[in-house]
Amino acid sequence: QVQLVESGGGLIQPGGSLRLACAVSGISFSTYAMNWYRQAPGKQRELVASITRGGNTGYAESVKGRSTISRDNAKNTVYLQMNSLKPEDTAVYYCNAHQFVNVRPVDYWGQGTQVTVSS
Repeated sequence: QVQLVESGGGLIQPGGSLRLACAVSGISFSTYAMNWYRQAPGKQRELVASITRGGNTGYAESVKGRSTISRDNAKNTVYLQMNSLKPEDTAVYYCNAHQFVNVRPVDYWGQGTQVTVSS
């Protein structure tokens, strides 16, 4: 059974920091690219940060420069460090594992963790 379990969300004051974690089981973690998405109320889910199997990273413009995605293949865990948080960062954050198998995309999702940035 594939499981992606996010943790680390909560209520954060503007300007604060948090680190989200996503523990993965049931798949060969190191063979998957890992992504963090978020979805704010009334908005579409958007890609926030990505890390490839080889450790290359990418970020949405909205979080670039204040976020860091990382992975620990020994712990089957991906992290998202976010600093200088803004109210517009408020959303449910989802972990995603992605790869292609025989040119077909394979995706697994976590249940999400709520991040609320408010004073």
